[in-house]
Amino acid sequence: MKRWLQAAIILAWVGSIPTGLGVAQAGQLPDGIHPASRNRLAPIDREDLDTDRQAAYDAAVQVGSTAAPPMGAAALRLHGSGTDLRFSGPLGRRLTELAILTTAREHDQPYEWALHELDALAVGLDEVLIDVVRHRKPLTDVGDPEAIIMEVGRELFTTRKLDSDTYAHALATLGKTNLVDLIDLMGRYVSTAAMLTAFNQQMPLGWRQSLPLPFTYPNDIHPDSRSRLPLRPGPYQSSVSALYGRLASPGGLGPGQIRGYGEGLQTLEARVGERLMMLATLATARAHDSQYDWTMNEPRALDAGLEPELIDLVRHRRPLDGLDEEDAVVIALARELFGDYNVGADTYMRAASAFGETNLVDIVALMGAHAADAAVLAAFEQHLPDGRQPLLPLP
Repeated sequence: MKRWLQAAIILAWVGSIPTGLGVAQAGQLPDGIHPASRNRLAPIDREDLDTDRQAAYDAAVQVGSTAAPPMGAAALRLHGSGTDLRFSGPLGRRLTELAILTTAREHDQPYEWALHELDALAVGLDEVLIDVVRHRKPLTDVGDPEAIIMEVGRELFTTRKLDSDTYAHALATLGKTNLVDLIDLMGRYVSTAAMLTAFNQQMPLGWRQSLPLPFTYPNDIHPDSRSRLPLRPGPYQSSVSALYGRLASPGGLGPGQIRGYGEGLQTLEARVGERLMMLATLATARAHDSQYDWTMNEPRALDAGLEPELIDLVRHRRPLDGLDEEDAVVIALARELFGDYNVGADTYMRAASAFGETNLVDIVALMGAHAADAAVLAAFEQHLPDGRQPLLPLP
């Protein structure tokens, strides 16, 4: 099964992609929002999809209501190319690496930046352009499509939305398929950045941090893995880039090593319970001001046993005093991971103690999946199904 299809089905199982529950009446939605999909894109026709993507469509429809068309992040992703977004997407490697660098920069993720800066240079991205991303320089002297890719990333990750002018410019410059691929790709690297940040992955030995970020060498990492997780025994596949013939990510370092500690989201509920998973989901949705993800998941959280007063605490960003340790640390983890782009040593130690390394890796993966969805939902302005009242206090 193709990796993108596996990811779509897993995200459907997680529950981050509820389906449509009705059609808007005329005049209820802003200009540019389709009344059936309730987002910026018209509903996709299942019959226009190939067999693999029809399976992803069906996975989206199976979550929540059986009404068509499906809404949410998975439905929006079906408008993309359905290819390997990094290596064979229609955007091309050069613009793909620019998008990844922009995502890494806006999330202050030095490891993700360092490896992809090498890739970007190898596929022909100009050093001057890379420096514009690195130092967040004005885009006045940058032409499209490079400028709009950087503008989309900066605006989306700073404001948690894309205004109508930026969206229209991006759509006109890139076209619908490439724009969907761009946002999907950026979302995936938000998830990767979260994993690297949570476990404090450091540069490979001998590498220097090339982002202008404050740096103090941490005292909670293992010297072999250079992260908060020890190097696990066994063989590792080093990532050797054929593009520039050097070791890009030494064996045992990076997101692959970290994810290897987890057992997968499919079994997380059996290990930590649905209640805790829903708390992680809501905490992530709140960190991203994701009205759709929050409102569609709050009823599920209540059904899973999450207390209304705890939901209100997350909703209104109240202090964590007096909470049970597991609840407090999940909320603190989401707030630090997506608010500060840094997880303090104390928060990490508490989380690892509460859940163990394996479960913690999968909790961060769950948060990362919802963070990726939040980017897609925001970029295409996904509105709630007709009749659903928003449950987050947003402007």
